[in-house]
Formats: sequence, C-alpha cells, structure tokens
Amino acid sequence: MNWPLQIARSCSTEYSFRPMTQAAANIAVRCLDVVKSYGEAAGRVQALRGIELEVRFGELLMLVGPSGSGKTTLLSVIAGLLDPDEGECRVLDHNWQAMDRDDRARFRGRSIGFVFQAFNLLSSLTASENVAIPLIINGASLRDAQERAEQALERVGLGARASARPGELSGGQQQRVAVARALVHDPKLIVCDEPTSNLDHVTGGQVMDLLRAHAQAADRALIVVTHDSRIFSYADRIAYVEDGAIERWTESEAGLNG
Repeated sequence: MNWPLQIARSCSTEYSFRPMTQAAANIAVRCLDVVKSYGEAAGRVQALRGIELEVRFGELLMLVGPSGSGKTTLLSVIAGLLDPDEGECRVLDHNWQAMDRDDRARFRGRSIGFVFQAFNLLSSLTASENVAIPLIINGASLRDAQERAEQALERVGLGARASARPGELSGGQQQRVAVARALVHDPKLIVCDEPTSNLDHVTGGQVMDLLRAHAQAADRALIVVTHDSRIFSYADRIAYVEDGAIERWTESEAGLNG
C-alpha cells in the first residue's frame, strides 16, 4: 500500500426534558448549560443557548431542526472539535476542557467515529486506505488495517470498490465509505452529520441498520444530525433544535420498544 503523508419510523411520545437521575456510568454524553457564539460585538451570533443534553449508552439519539438552528455546532462541541464559550461537555466520562490538544486527538482517534456531511475522504487514497486511517492512527499494522477496512467496506456493500479512489465513486458510494471508516475501529461513540443525505431509501436503510446495531451495544452510543425524515424511526429519542436550544423531545417506536 502506498500510504501518503496525510495519515499521521415515525415519532410518537413527546415529553419535556428533565435531567436524568441514572448513574453516570449509564451516560455516554452529558452537556451542561453549553453556550457557543460566533463573531464579534454587534455581529455576534449565539449558536447555542444553554444546551442541556444527556445521551445514554445503548441509544441512537437524533438532532433535528432547520438549517442554522445549531445542530452541527452542538455535534462539533460534543466531538471536541469546538470549545464552548460557557458550560461543560463530558464525553465517555472525559471533560474536553480538561484535555490539551494532543490528549484530545488521542481520545478522539481511539473513542469516536465520525461521519461528516462532506465525507472528508482523502482523494489520493483508495476507499480501503481511507477506511483504514483510524486503525493506523491507533497503531494497527498495515496488513491488519487493510483486512479490517475491506471487511468494513463489505458491510456497506462496497467490497468490490475497495481499490477505487473517491473521484471514481458516486456521492452515495463516498458516503458509505465514510460510514465504514466511522465503524472500522469500533468506537464507543459515533457522531454523524447527515449520514443518509446522498443515499436512496434502500441504501440509507441499510446504512442505518448498521449504525443502529452499533449503537445498541451496552457501551456504545450514536448521535445523528439529520433532515431526513425517512430515518426518524431508527432513533430511540429525537431532540428538536430551534435557534440554538432544544425546544422539545420525542421518543420513537424504536425507543419505546427497546
């Protein structure tokens, strides 16, 4: 392998949010009074307005709402890609604000899988090489990383395209490569920004089946930002974000039926 230098169902029950009283061990993500703003002085825009959020282990939580409501900003704070101006976000019992840049990078590489809306695939790498990146970062051998990457691509229906580069793949295929990359190192938390936006209904359902299966493990959790109402039924809970705040919650059939 030529590794370049870049590697180093409808909703039903609605309820008001109340902080959970479960033991901390059952909480994958806890955000307390998170505030985030952009810009300066008169042009300052408050993207998050005192967000209170808990994500349980074993659940798929969706964040939905109109464009510009703060969903992606919240996801970025949870993933440690943005610092809040106020408040605290603890992920897998780690406080982002207590870690330096190197510790954050190591923790993310080990514990979090990402599905970005823009895919973020490296154009000079093949599909399997892109998928293998989290494994290489975590110290896997090239041979083991390649084998596990190819297996992950098989799971998303792209085993025959393992040697293709992103420019040779359709948008939907690139999306599935991004999903395979997020799953390949078996992270405890996966964060997804519009994971089905480029997929047809059948393929989107297959991808959500994979993601939900991962989230159902007792020590795993999944957060999905989406506008795609076709996949709402996969969520255990849905948080509706408006103007930087969580306005309401619903619990889907998936959550009600366990």
